[in-house]
Amino acid sequence: MAKNKKPNKLKARLPRGFVDRTADDIRASDDMLAKIKAVYEHHGFDPIETPTFEYTDCLGKFLPDTDRPNAGVFSVQDDDEQWMSLRYDLTAPMARHVAENINEIQLPFRTYRVGYVYRNEKPGPGRFRQFMQFDADTVGAPGVQTDAEACMMMADTMEALGIERGNYVIRVNNRKVLDGVMEEIGFGGDEHAEARLTVLRAVDKLDKFGTDGVRLLLGEGRKDESGDFTKGAGLSPENVEKVIAFTQGTLDMENDGTRELDTMQAIFDACGYGEDRIKIDPSVVRGLEYYTGPVYEAELLFDVTNEKGEVVQFGSVGGGGRYDGLVKRFVGRDVPATGFSIGVSRLMTALKNLGKLGTDMVVEPVLVTVMDGDVESLGHYMKMVQELRAAGVRAELYQGNWKKFGNQLKYADKRGCPLAIIQGSDEKEKGIVQIKDLEEGKRLSAEIEDNATWRESRPAQVEVPLAEMVETVKKMLADQAADRDAARAAETK
Repeated sequence: MAKNKKPNKLKARLPRGFVDRTADDIRASDDMLAKIKAVYEHHGFDPIETPTFEYTDCLGKFLPDTDRPNAGVFSVQDDDEQWMSLRYDLTAPMARHVAENINEIQLPFRTYRVGYVYRNEKPGPGRFRQFMQFDADTVGAPGVQTDAEACMMMADTMEALGIERGNYVIRVNNRKVLDGVMEEIGFGGDEHAEARLTVLRAVDKLDKFGTDGVRLLLGEGRKDESGDFTKGAGLSPENVEKVIAFTQGTLDMENDGTRELDTMQAIFDACGYGEDRIKIDPSVVRGLEYYTGPVYEAELLFDVTNEKGEVVQFGSVGGGGRYDGLVKRFVGRDVPATGFSIGVSRLMTALKNLGKLGTDMVVEPVLVTVMDGDVESLGHYMKMVQELRAAGVRAELYQGNWKKFGNQLKYADKRGCPLAIIQGSDEKEKGIVQIKDLEEGKRLSAEIEDNATWRESRPAQVEVPLAEMVETVKKMLADQAADRDAARAAETK
């Protein structure tokens, strides 16, 4: 008789292009987002939240010649046969929200949003299918002073996060200037929209491929190191050089775009935002077609080593611009808008490189150990935990097998608990507790060289009356925090 085969275990696997986040990641992100939010609120912006799903045509990504509109977006079909997609960015949903509530919203409408967005694209190093963005937008304000304010707010945000001047710059340009270049090379008009987008995307790769690489993308195309070929915009050599001259600021041109840039520069100067913070730069184009005026990027200037081992500048962590036609798709009339988006994960990586990421903001909980598991004792131990919590101390009761006390201390060690509170029957009878300083204990144990030293030394542990437990714990935690601060200060010298 054949033996029954064991059923195959389900393999735990993370979908490609997605990541799990640890407690440190989440706390560091929350700390960073709170600092960004404070800047936005200070500038008079209010939060809104839109759903993760939108109707696909509202996102502007619907492809009518396919059975399933999932190019670039993750899509499902509703029971009424309408296609819905996970949002591709936070701007299109905001435009839909404004259009849907246009009669109730007070214009100008100043709003910020934070949330995950989704791209149905091939994942790769540093390229994910789910990532977080933090946006701020002003809808209903046509003047370029609104764009200037957005640039200044981006600069303020960088500094609120501890990024010093010299390590960042907000680069600014105007798509109307580029539109003049497009007219110059024969790419004006709606019939050349796709060709213009190819040129925009080519110029947007300047920081990645350099001038020579962009020349290839503007011409016949570029082959990368793997042999993959990217088809170019097909410009003539003469027109390629005109576009390159534009990016380098050597193409003589004056139109509405240059005049708007002059106005923005005057505002920057009046408010004390010099070129070390905000700089007019003709090479900024942004790769999206819907921008209609000023465009801007927050770029970090410090060096990092990329996945190929090359030393490069960190690059862009956010950007945006004016998009006066996005709300118009819904309401049929011009509704001016401008705003920017910060890539949260990329900015977190930058702050980590700069040593500005607060990953040790939360101390692990004080552990109250269990020496007796009867009902009365458990209630007594839990009361100790609650007293600590009521005093603002993060604390927990050991929830494993209490009969193996050594495992409790092992748990505390692996958990990173700063203190362990011990009260057996003898201590309870005397009305005292033992408080074990686990951080100091580790330090002393590291200094022990032999068994003789161990016998002569004892890891830090104090004995106090139960009534003094809370105050003693708070003092010991404060001493530990001071020691950590001193150690960090010594490392930075």
